[in-house]
Amino acid sequence: MSREFRTLLVDYRPDRVHVQLNRPAVRNAIDQTMIDELHLVCGELERGPRILILSGTNGVFASGADIAQLRDRRAEDALKGINSGLFGRIARLPLPVIAAIDGWALGGGAELAYAADFRLASTTARLGNPETALGIIPAAGALWRLAALVGEPVAKEIILAGRILTAAEALAVHLVTEVHEQDALLEAAHALADRIAKQDPLATQLAKEVFHVPAAAHPLADNEAQARLFESEEKFARMTAFLERKKR
Repeated sequence: MSREFRTLLVDYRPDRVHVQLNRPAVRNAIDQTMIDELHLVCGELERGPRILILSGTNGVFASGADIAQLRDRRAEDALKGINSGLFGRIARLPLPVIAAIDGWALGGGAELAYAADFRLASTTARLGNPETALGIIPAAGALWRLAALVGEPVAKEIILAGRILTAAEALAVHLVTEVHEQDALLEAAHALADRIAKQDPLATQLAKEVFHVPAAAHPLADNEAQARLFESEEKFARMTAFLERKKR
C-alpha cells in the first residue's frame, strides 16, 4: 500500500507501519494536515491491523500542536476535540502502538506519546505539557492518561508546574520503558515490534481490547474473549507446537 503524505513519512511492512512525523521547519508541530493524515493511517490500520511505530524526524518527536493554528481556534474548535479525537483513535487501534521519542515531545506531542501502548526514548528525549503557560490546558489526554501512567503527584508537577522530564526521569517514573542512544532508538522500536509480531495477532488484539475495558466489565469481558480464542485454529496450532517441542 502506498499513499502520498505531506506531513508524514510512512513505511509499510507486512506486520507493521512506521510513521514519522515530518514537519522539520516547525519541529514536527502537529497541524490540521497532520491530524487528517494520521486519521487516514488509522483507517488503514483499523481495516488491516498492524503494529504502529510513531517517531519524529531530525531529532524531534513533536514539539506540540501548531501554535499558529492553535492561537486562532475558538470555543467551537475546542468542543470538536480535534487532537483528542485522533489520539483516542490511535489508543484504540487493534494492535499495539509504539512511540519512539527522540528529542522534544511537548504539549500535543507528549499527549500523542501518552496514547501509545509503549514509549521508548532516546537519551535526548524531553517530555512535558507546558500548555498552562500558553493560557490553555492539555485537553488531548494528559489530564487523565498521564496520572494513570506516572501517578498523580508527578502528573501534577508536569501539568500544573511545567516540569519537563528528561529521558532518565521519564524512565524512573515508568513513563518510558527503555532509553537508548539516538542512533539505536528506531532499531529498539523495531525489536519490540518483532517481539509483538511473534504473538498470535488475534490474542494480542483481544488482550489489548480487554485490558482497557472498565473495571466493572471484568471478568465477563475476559471470559468472552477467552471463549473466542479457545475456538480459534491458531490456539490449537500454537499449543500443539508447544507440546511437540516439549516432547523433544
